[in-house]
Amino acid sequence: MVARYSIDCREFPSESNCSLTIAGTEDEVLLVAVEHAVASHGHARSPELREMLRGAMHEEHTAAAT
Repeated sequence: MVARYSIDCREFPSESNCSLTIAGTEDEVLLVAVEHAVASHGHARSPELREMLRGAMHEEHTAAAT
């Protein structure tokens, strides 16, 4: 099973009070989070932005099926 990650805009200060949560594989979340940060929040696309977002992702833990 592939690990599932998420990032939540509510964890960052924002003038728009953005409430978007992105979830998926680590690569999917990072790709979409960068695009969202640039398009919706005016951040510059940079390696520093990618690393900041990567550090803010959380691995989701789910209970194993019985």
